[in-house]
Amino acid sequence: MSTQSNEVLQQYEKNIASKLLFGGICLALLLAFMLYAIAVGSYALTGSEVASILLRREIDSTAYHVIWNIRLPRILMAITAGSGLAVAGGAMQSILRNPLGSPFTLGISSAAAFGAAIALGFLGAGTMTSSAAEASIMINNPYLVALCAFLSSLLATLIILLLAHYRGATPETMILTGIALGSLFTAGTTFIQYFSDQVRIAAIVFWTFGDVGKAGWNDLLVIVLATLPIIGYFIYNGWNYNTLKAGDETAKSLGINVQRLRITGMLLASLLTAVVVSFIGIIGFIGLVIPHIVRRFIGGNEAHLLPLSILAGGLLLLVADTVARTVIAPIVLPVGILTSFMGAPLFIYLVIRGRNYW
Repeated sequence: MSTQSNEVLQQYEKNIASKLLFGGICLALLLAFMLYAIAVGSYALTGSEVASILLRREIDSTAYHVIWNIRLPRILMAITAGSGLAVAGGAMQSILRNPLGSPFTLGISSAAAFGAAIALGFLGAGTMTSSAAEASIMINNPYLVALCAFLSSLLATLIILLLAHYRGATPETMILTGIALGSLFTAGTTFIQYFSDQVRIAAIVFWTFGDVGKAGWNDLLVIVLATLPIIGYFIYNGWNYNTLKAGDETAKSLGINVQRLRITGMLLASLLTAVVVSFIGIIGFIGLVIPHIVRRFIGGNEAHLLPLSILAGGLLLLVADTVARTVIAPIVLPVGILTSFMGAPLFIYLVIRGRNYW
């Protein structure tokens, strides 16, 4: 074997080792934060109590209820939602060959907010409960809100795909259509708020904050069943997305049906986003920032980017949610606020210090 071949082989092995190291670190941090998130909160638990309850040695206690009915569904929802949004964002960026591609920038999240606003503003899904101590907003029909948000997201996706099919499934067409739809649905949400009373306005704003604590075990099951096959599809097509970077003509010369690959990918990414957002509200910047973080550490190979985005997305949203419910406990902040605070400066840093993978 020649010296040049040895150097290429060593470089390849080094790249694989760096990717495995990054994945291992993300997995270790994810497991560590899961255990930490189970123990901390307004009802603090010791490590021995957590271990005993997880092993079901103690099933009739307040701590058991806190872990199995409150914290574990919340933690697993944060991981699942973060993974789904990160993969959807990475796939959109790859399909559109645009670093700004994400469910938020393409109007999918805005469409979901509009659908939720219809349910809360016109269909009576949000009410106010009051007591001698305080008043609070309660969404009394969360499944109606989720259904309306989901259908509205699919409507936005359908419009993008129809225009893309009519004008050709080019990245520019999809991006411009998504930006226009985002503005349109935001205006629609504002219109509904303008003609709503204070209770409905408060309910709409509360939903748009984004909170993984809204969902329970049944909601988690729905999201997992929707997320796993779509993530599998994106990972399977990782090498095809690498080919798209070389241009549509090059991809077509290699036997790839570019239009079908792009439309199917956008449809599934939008569907995944719609399912997640409809249950937990708008979580900003996860789909935009996570793929860029992963690219900075492992490069722009989509076949490795998408699987590692699963770990990084779940980790970031879990960390954000843990901070949101402990930083000023017992008050729990909506995690959407934390992800925006964390994501905006982080994205600016990546823009300044990042590398060009496009």
